[in-house]
Amino acid sequence: MTFKKLSISVSFAVFALYAVLILSLFYFYDGAVFLETLRSSRTLFSIKLSLFTATVSTIIAVIVAIPAAYALSRYRFFGRQLIDTMLELPMIVSPVALGAIVLIFFNTPPGAFIQDHGVQFVFTVFGIFLAQFITTVGIAIRLIKAAMDEIPARYEEVARTLGASPSRAFMTVTLPLCKKGIVASSILTWAKALGEFGATITIAGSMAMKTETIPIAIYMRLASADIEGTVVLVLILICIGLGVLYGVRLLTGKPLPV
Repeated sequence: MTFKKLSISVSFAVFALYAVLILSLFYFYDGAVFLETLRSSRTLFSIKLSLFTATVSTIIAVIVAIPAAYALSRYRFFGRQLIDTMLELPMIVSPVALGAIVLIFFNTPPGAFIQDHGVQFVFTVFGIFLAQFITTVGIAIRLIKAAMDEIPARYEEVARTLGASPSRAFMTVTLPLCKKGIVASSILTWAKALGEFGATITIAGSMAMKTETIPIAIYMRLASADIEGTVVLVLILICIGLGVLYGVRLLTGKPLPV
């Protein structure tokens, strides 16, 4: 077997692994249960809440990520390596641990002050926003930085020699050139936020019709041994997530950054 055939075979093997796992869900599929679960007010609330919070969290994360990614991509400054390393925190620390860190922070004097005189995050929808933001902003910065790294810095230097300020060179040269990369990174960040569970349930809890996102709804169904209902919610989450990602691939004609 040639190396080409071996590598292609391995890729198909990984695909088959995920495909088998997804297809196994249909062993417990029940059409009547699917329609009943899909039409229930609790499921519809979970879907709407997940889509809304993931969208808002992604917008905030991307707004923060663009200038941070640009700084890490273009400038050399004291503490750059430390900041770059800290961005890996959501990837090396489990979401539950990350949520526990946030929850512990809110039990310190500064955190308690924020809770008492600012925004109430613990066991509220704002906690969902916070959980999704802290688990995705580092990833968003990393992905957008990768897109900006592909744009040669000399393009901006040429713009500056023609009289453009650094900010204008960024807005008129770098940003348009890496627009597709930013869009693709935003969609991937959104998909990550949509499926976030560990930090969300730790900070916001699992209150029905209040802080119950789709991943939390899946956990609650599984905890009550409702396998058929769990399957329905898992299929909904898979369809939304993979559907959006595949749609972006078709529109951009390029694979999403990883």
